[in-house]
Amino acid sequence: MTDKAPQGVVSPRARLGLLVSLTAASGVLALTGIVAGIARPDDSLGPGSNVLSLLSWGVLVGAFSGVGGLIARRRSENPIGWLLSLIGLLEALGFAAGAIGSWGIETGALSARAAGWVEVVAVAGVLAVALTGTQLPLLLPDGHPLSPRWRTFSRLSVGLVVVAGVATLLQPKTVDELPGVANPLGVEGGDAFGAVFFLVILSFFGAVASLVLRYRRARSHDRVQLRWIGLGGVAFLITFVLALILIAVTDSANDPNSLAGLVAEPLFQLAFAALPMSIGIAILRHRLYDIDVVINRTLVYGALTATLAGVYLGSVLLLQLVLSGLTKDSSLAIAASTLGVAALFRPARTRIQEVVDRRFFRRKYDAQRTLERFGAHLRDQVSLDSLSAELQAVVGQTMQPKHVSLWLRNADRTS
Repeated sequence: MTDKAPQGVVSPRARLGLLVSLTAASGVLALTGIVAGIARPDDSLGPGSNVLSLLSWGVLVGAFSGVGGLIARRRSENPIGWLLSLIGLLEALGFAAGAIGSWGIETGALSARAAGWVEVVAVAGVLAVALTGTQLPLLLPDGHPLSPRWRTFSRLSVGLVVVAGVATLLQPKTVDELPGVANPLGVEGGDAFGAVFFLVILSFFGAVASLVLRYRRARSHDRVQLRWIGLGGVAFLITFVLALILIAVTDSANDPNSLAGLVAEPLFQLAFAALPMSIGIAILRHRLYDIDVVINRTLVYGALTATLAGVYLGSVLLLQLVLSGLTKDSSLAIAASTLGVAALFRPARTRIQEVVDRRFFRRKYDAQRTLERFGAHLRDQVSLDSLSAELQAVVGQTMQPKHVSLWLRNADRTS
């Protein structure tokens, strides 16, 4: 008796070995990039040279590779795990290549031509982002396209990603942030492939449309999975937009070592890491957390934080203006504003919770209001028949069950 797997089927041991190799390679590349970034002697070339940004890259690679490895290990039939692992490897490869190229040209360890060849490998990061946008929405959460037509669309988008990668390699340009280092593969006319990038962006929207259509056709459990995935995607998009606004408002694009410039990239990378984490929760957990509770708390405490921060800053500025004639010390204004914000915390949270429930969770809000009215009416009700009818009506309105029955136990009274 042999343990050989059938022809055309990869054995579990081979799958495990490949998975370990992918994860180990991603970890080694990420660590190499971090070390090379820290060893750079010149920190004036942008946010990639600060430790916070380097560590955020490590977190990003770890999120994709780690979550991908877990999914591939526990749900080997689902290709999502392997796709996440591949994206993590490409991210690590691009990050390490960029860091090594920068380190080599700054220290003189690499010639301009050698650094250019190293930077060519950094195109792997572009491929990782393109695969994330075009393939993950098409395959989530079970690893299969929605229909044969979407399978064809998936193959076409993969072809576009490959062509976009080739177009990036052929563009005759100087490597960003590395003066004097030219693209060794650049050719005249390489910019003619630029139109393919527009097609890749269009495929992003097509993939998202597939995900929305899948949600509309999904069952309850699949919808909860997709909500978790959507939460990670929305968190990434919101953070990405905020980072762009932060860079534009502070003009940190011209001064990458400013505080905004140093914070924007790590913020972007950490938000990107939220996407594989939400995918891991959606796929690996048999009993998912109630996503509505998470969204509810996020809306409430996000709005509460923004409100209290605005009140605090406004009151500090106002009190400093009012008290400027009495004292030059701003500690009084800060202390008064802190006390005011502390006093507003509970009523503000209650009010914001009510607004969120009424606007976004109407069914829950209506159920609470119905139960409150029933509780107030219960104190004045003396007829058992009327009480039974009203109780069944309230349960049907709030819980919306298919059937409602009320059982009352007869109590024997003896004098």
